[in-house]
Amino acid sequence: MPRRTSTTRDGFAVLAVAIRREPWIFTVSTIGSVLFGALTVADAWVLGWSTQHAVLPAFDTGEVSAGVLWAVLGLFVGVAILRAVGIVARRLGAGVMQYRMQAHYRRAVTRQYLTLPMEWHQKHPTGELLSNANSDVEAAWGPIAPLPMAVGTVVMMVIAVVQMLLADLVLAMVGLLVFPAVIVANLAYQRAASPLMTRAQQLRAELSEVAHESFDGAMVVKTLGRESEETERFAAKAHELRDVSIRAGRIRAAFDPTLTALPNVGVLVVLALGVYRVLHGQSDPGNVITIAYLLTIVSFPIRSLGWLLGEFPRSVVGFDRVTAVLQATGEMQYGASRLEGTGGALLEVDHLAYAHEPDGRLLDDVTFTVTPGRTVALVGATASGKSTLTSLMTRLVDPDAGAIRVDGTDLRDLAKGELARSVAVVPQAAFLFDDTVRDNITLGADVPDEEVWAALRTAQADGFVAALPGALDARLGERGTSLSGGQRQRISLARALVRKPRLLILDDATSAVDPEVEARILGALRGGVGGGNVDDGGGDGGDSTLVVVAYRKATIGLADEVIHLADGEVVDRGSHVELLDRSPAYADLVNAYEQQPAGEAE
Repeated sequence: MPRRTSTTRDGFAVLAVAIRREPWIFTVSTIGSVLFGALTVADAWVLGWSTQHAVLPAFDTGEVSAGVLWAVLGLFVGVAILRAVGIVARRLGAGVMQYRMQAHYRRAVTRQYLTLPMEWHQKHPTGELLSNANSDVEAAWGPIAPLPMAVGTVVMMVIAVVQMLLADLVLAMVGLLVFPAVIVANLAYQRAASPLMTRAQQLRAELSEVAHESFDGAMVVKTLGRESEETERFAAKAHELRDVSIRAGRIRAAFDPTLTALPNVGVLVVLALGVYRVLHGQSDPGNVITIAYLLTIVSFPIRSLGWLLGEFPRSVVGFDRVTAVLQATGEMQYGASRLEGTGGALLEVDHLAYAHEPDGRLLDDVTFTVTPGRTVALVGATASGKSTLTSLMTRLVDPDAGAIRVDGTDLRDLAKGELARSVAVVPQAAFLFDDTVRDNITLGADVPDEEVWAALRTAQADGFVAALPGALDARLGERGTSLSGGQRQRISLARALVRKPRLLILDDATSAVDPEVEARILGALRGGVGGGNVDDGGGDGGDSTLVVVAYRKATIGLADEVIHLADGEVVDRGSHVELLDRSPAYADLVNAYEQQPAGEAE
């Protein structure tokens, strides 16, 4: 984020963005504010005219003509009505403008989140992202509410100052000494408050992140008895935010009364000097009343400008944080190609290389081909690059070198959304929404219940779903807490199958399922990926391509071919039996899960 030198200048620059985007709403609200300001000044003239032509003659003669009284009444009522119209236009316009800008930037931030790759998201905590889209956007456009009022009151102030100078030059000059004092107070406030506002916005993001982690890891926190530690961690951030906000509030609490007091002091000085000048015949009582009232009117523009300037520190910080998201680079580019084939997809991985950091490659020169309808198992030790490879095959990230092609088309050349129509991935960590079984599987797509049940049968999930109260209409709770880990994985698998993918990638997606059920799932997938009737071989998914990240020997044994990964490279490939015979490293890896239980049995 660029650091700037003047909060006031930057605050007006932020407002200029809003004015350029919503010029008509700003114009309407400003006209209303100018009308309000002009009519407020007119009140002072009416008051002075009434004093000079109605009040003072009444003291002198003891009577006032009916015409003068009606004139005074008409002037006051007319000014009041027009001023009310100005207030409505000003407030309505300012509110509409503020909420439209907030809505626009929330949408822009959310769209940017969707375009940025997973690599960017992995470097930015969830709490910070929530803060960017919520509190930072609100802070950025907070000054819009007082903006039209401030613009209109500037006009009011100019008119009032001119009228003061015309009424009595000496009293006007004395009263206007308030302005330098207000400017000094504003500069002092911004210098003291801006660092605190910056820190407060950052702490809000950090506090959101702590809360998100605690709620997200509620099971870990409770089962390990870490409630008090998590409470202390949250309390530490909350107390720091409280202390910083209180310090900023104290500064604001001193600033606001100062703005209110300075014009009032000026009024008292003007009245004292005005009495002296009237007694010595140097001014008229009507002029003194007019100037004193105008000075009270001028105090309102001063306060409104103070409210505007007082919002600038927080606004600039919020806008900087939002802009940092909108200017983030790395968004994926898409082509215009389409995948027109049917049945299984041809997958080609061509000299693929990828690294999170420049000095640490996760994949290096990975090359293999999966022909349509084949089942391939990716096998390797932890950190060998299997999950990274699945992220690349589904284009969650792009490779540093090489290419991945489906049916001969580079994934980067496909139109946006095209890959998702033909390729589906089922991750190890199944995520379910707090919604019904049906909506968790279809995700809002128009899918007949028959196809949903077919996908559930393939995933071996139809039995427990049918037993739920409401079956497909049963709500699963947040993250599917009402289900076991294996049940959540099978619902997640059905979600992919109902889309009838031509290429299905399972990233250890059955790790929480017992081996017998897993064998039935994989057997059903080989017989009909895509949600057809597995029992009778229905559906056109029998030729679909299946890539499985696997650990269990029984799972690996079902694959047509096994690709052995080590340190981000393909070290061997072949059938499960062939690799067991010729690769001791592979044999040690796949037998490791069975050796330990065997040793215990002995």
